[in-house]
Amino acid sequence: MASEKVDGFAFEQRHGKARVRLGRVWRSLSGGRHNFVEWTVGINLLSNCLAAYVRDDNSNIVATDSMKNTVYAKAKECTQQISMEEFAILLAKHFTSFYEQEGQPEASESSKKTSFKEEGPLRIGSFSEVDGNSKRILDIGCPFSFKKSLLDVTTAIITIVEKPWERVYVDGQPHDHGFKLGSEAHTTEVIVEKSGALHVTSGIQGLALLKTTQSGFEKFVRDKYTALPDTQERMVATEVTASWKYPFETLSGIPLQPSYFTETYLDVKRVLVETFFGPSRGGVYSPSVQNTLYQMATTVLNRFPDISSIQLKMPNIHFLPVNISSKDNPAIVKFDNDVYLPTSEPHGSIEATLSRMRAKM
Repeated sequence: MASEKVDGFAFEQRHGKARVRLGRVWRSLSGGRHNFVEWTVGINLLSNCLAAYVRDDNSNIVATDSMKNTVYAKAKECTQQISMEEFAILLAKHFTSFYEQEGQPEASESSKKTSFKEEGPLRIGSFSEVDGNSKRILDIGCPFSFKKSLLDVTTAIITIVEKPWERVYVDGQPHDHGFKLGSEAHTTEVIVEKSGALHVTSGIQGLALLKTTQSGFEKFVRDKYTALPDTQERMVATEVTASWKYPFETLSGIPLQPSYFTETYLDVKRVLVETFFGPSRGGVYSPSVQNTLYQMATTVLNRFPDISSIQLKMPNIHFLPVNISSKDNPAIVKFDNDVYLPTSEPHGSIEATLSRMRAKM
């Protein structure tokens, strides 16, 4: 948060717009396949709007309704499909460059030179030809800058959660414009500073995984409160929340290939799932959720040099053995690794972060 000293106190503030819901359809020019996303966007700005809090002066504050409208306006400008990471970068860069400190409304520099590189007036999601190859240009230029006296947005923080709409297959073929709702959600947080510093985090929420065997838990600490028996045979289930950070720190560090973020997300998700389950025949034994979490994290960092760290949260969701008996019938249901009671709470809470060690200079 933006921190300032006020009346002898340290005061931190930020403001923004939460849960801006956006649906966007991209229709092919040939009238064939459509692409669709549904995003929930969050915006937080760090700015010098202290007067709005302490002096009843709103002259340096961006209305949150304007932030909401900006989301829809920028989505409209994206004439070609982009990833939500790219869209978050576009929004964050807009908010840190659109509002200047002094003067009146006038043509902005971005209307004269609308690309970070000198390829001409391109919009994010468009392409320019370089040596015969298409490459994506991240352009956040806009034709006018409505300047507000003394306003200075130093940092923009954009979060997006993508609802998991998946293309429908009919008779084994992908439908041109039909979608069904999936399960896990794609997430991102992008932080852009006016200085040009960039931080991008992507992730997954709600990745539900379950194995009916090849899991155990034994030789743990025992005390006078322990009732759990050792076992080498149990069901294990979890709902993975993962987030990983990219190493690039400026816009120029982002790989230029189209679909970079989307493809990385899909590949990371596939690696997490495959590591959790192991080979299709026989699987892999899990001595604890902790050990499985570590194997998943190390596999991701070993497979993806573009990821600098990964955090995994993997609650241990319990399926309890069912044994039912009565005085007259001691074995109404006798558990034999077959009948379970699914539970959601209480559950074990396991999480960890694995990061690359930075070499000392």
